[in-house]
Amino acid sequence: MTRPLPSCELCATSGAEILWQDELCRVIRVAEPGHPAFCRVIWNEHVAEMTDLAAAERRHLMRLVFATEAALRRLYRPEKINLASLGNVVPHLHWHVIARFAGDRHFPRPIWAEALRTGDPVIPPVTTEALRQAIILALAEEEGSGA
Repeated sequence: MTRPLPSCELCATSGAEILWQDELCRVIRVAEPGHPAFCRVIWNEHVAEMTDLAAAERRHLMRLVFATEAALRRLYRPEKINLASLGNVVPHLHWHVIARFAGDRHFPRPIWAEALRTGDPVIPPVTTEALRQAIILALAEEEGSGA
């Protein structure tokens, strides 16, 4: 097991409000202005790349990424879901799972690009508890499907 790095923000803190977690990883809700349907799936141990994980660990992480995507789709009905694992700024394995809407200030470009418009689309409010329960439901549905 790799030691946590005190200089790594994802080792030193939870990263934001935790929606779901187990001994291997966690899902947080990211407070990104203009993008309320933004989650991050974070591997708890400090590793930088997917191939630093064993095959079973990679499957576990991706199962959670897909469950988070399913939860966001179920609750928000977005135009598109963006999945990204970059790690250039924070080299700690994590996935961005972002629901995108046609009227968001960056759409169709990445949320980190220069804004194309001002204002935000009307997006139905979703409570943290509703998002947490939707992730749990998506995980249970996947488990029940034999995946």
